[in-house]
Amino acid sequence: MSEEDADEAPAPRTGATIAIYSVKGGVGKTTFSANLAWCSAAQSGHRTLLWDLDAAGGSAFLYGLEPQETRLAEEVFARERPATRLIQHTAFAGLDVLPADESIRTLDAQLVKIGKRKRLAKLTEELSADYARIILDCPPVMNELSAQIVRAADLVIVPLPPSPLSTRAFDLVVKEIAGNTKRHPPILPVLSMLDMRRALHKQAHEANPSWPSIPYASAVEQCAVHRQPVGALAPQSPAAQAFSRLWGAIDRKLAQKG
Repeated sequence: MSEEDADEAPAPRTGATIAIYSVKGGVGKTTFSANLAWCSAAQSGHRTLLWDLDAAGGSAFLYGLEPQETRLAEEVFARERPATRLIQHTAFAGLDVLPADESIRTLDAQLVKIGKRKRLAKLTEELSADYARIILDCPPVMNELSAQIVRAADLVIVPLPPSPLSTRAFDLVVKEIAGNTKRHPPILPVLSMLDMRRALHKQAHEANPSWPSIPYASAVEQCAVHRQPVGALAPQSPAAQAFSRLWGAIDRKLAQKG
C-alpha cells in the first residue's frame, strides 16, 4: 500500500454502508434507496444517512428536500467543506439526507484529479461515527466513482427489472464490481417492479427464485407525488411489506458481519 493510500485507508467500521447500484438507469435505484433508508430508521431504529450520489437528486426529492446551495456536494470529496454542513433532517426521526447537486456530474473527474482511491470509503467511515447505516443512492456509471462506491460498501444491492436478460444484466454488474477491487462486498440482486401478471416477469422470477423481489405497485408511484416513503404512505401495501422484508434480511446479514 502506498503512503497516499495509507492516508486514505478507512479505520475499522463501526456502522455499515449499503450501496444501491446498477450500471443501468431506470431500474429503481432511487426508490430502493429512499425506502430502505426509511426501513433502517423506522423499522430497525438505526440512525441512518441517505447519501444521494446521483446528480438527478431523486432521493432528496422523495423526502421533500432540495440542496440548500449549488455546487457544494463535490466540495465534500475535496475536503473543502465537511459533509455534516450539507446534511439535512427529514420529517422522520433518525433519518437524514445528504443531497446531491449539479456538481456531482463532474465528481468522477475530480476524484481522478485528487488521486484518492479510497476517499468515499474514508468519508463514510467518518460519518459512521454518527450513523449506524449509510445508504448510497448511486448513479448508473462505470468510472472512478463507481469503483470508490464498491470500496466503500459493506453490501451492494442491485435492482433488476424482470426480463429474460436479468441474469445477464446481473452478471455484467458483478463483473464490473469484481473488476474494481480484489475483495468486493457481497452483492444482492433484487427483482424490481415485479408484476406476476406479465409472462416475462413470471419467467424471470421462476428463473431466479432465490432472488428477493419488490412488486410493481401504484403505492410506490405515489411516493413521488406525496414525497414520502411507501412505508409511511401505505404501510399495509404489498410494496411496503416487501421493502420491510428485504430490509430485515439486509440488516440481519449486516449484524452477522459485525
